[in-house]
Amino acid sequence: MTQIINALADISDRYEALFVDLWGCVHNGVKAIPSAVEALAAYRARGGAVILVTNAPRSRHEVAKQLDYFEVPKEAYDDIATSGDSARAAMFQGAVGQKVWFMGQPHDLSFFEPLKLLDNPVDITRVSFEEAEGIICCGPEDPHASPDVYRPQFLYAKQKGIKLLCANPDIVVDRGERREYCAGAVAQLYTEMGGESLYFGKPYPPIYDLARRRLSEHRKGVQDAGILAIGDGPATDIRGAMGEDIDSLFITGGLARSETKTTHAPDPDALNGYIEKEMINPTFAMGTLA
Repeated sequence: MTQIINALADISDRYEALFVDLWGCVHNGVKAIPSAVEALAAYRARGGAVILVTNAPRSRHEVAKQLDYFEVPKEAYDDIATSGDSARAAMFQGAVGQKVWFMGQPHDLSFFEPLKLLDNPVDITRVSFEEAEGIICCGPEDPHASPDVYRPQFLYAKQKGIKLLCANPDIVVDRGERREYCAGAVAQLYTEMGGESLYFGKPYPPIYDLARRRLSEHRKGVQDAGILAIGDGPATDIRGAMGEDIDSLFITGGLARSETKTTHAPDPDALNGYIEKEMINPTFAMGTLA
């Protein structure tokens, strides 16, 4: 049964490392969440390692720049693992072909920057939809519009057997008080229409493999039993942790704040009902990371 806690410090001494989601836990898409930053910095000061594990469709270096802008201090984390880096590796290995149609916003174009970690990467060329062998999806062009606007292109792509590489499996995020669609919502539609979508962020294994590699650069020999995953996404953060057989802390004041009736803390009955409906089993829960 999920245990509701008041502070990360109540349980943190059980774990050598944290895999921490960003959006909804450390920042709200506009600025840092002060209590979360303080809790992570304090955990590191006590000797723990913090790897930020995010479904951002960009490199860790671009995410680090964004964290600086949001005023998340470097004292709060050791390293970053992004779905973007995991997906970029697959793209440069030819997962969806060499000629690709890009879906996303201008700030996502760093996705195509060379990846130095690979030997003999495939040459990738951005082309028009009609010329494409594959689709690279970092998100919809308009994050406030329904993904249904892409149905005509997806019907054609499905008939041609084109694969879609999803660089961010999140369905939605909240930017401040406004909800936005992510690449996961677009990929979900394509899959429902009969197309083939490839996923590289949470809850899928590749990003956890990357997170473990990042962790090993800072702390050797940490076993899965010594890792706690923290996040507000039931389908990404919590199911991902369950799939990796690591403990999890569900932040209920993010995406599920209404359903869990979270103010300072979740309502126990509402939380239990939500957990049952979503078929998840987080180890712990709290309203806001603190």
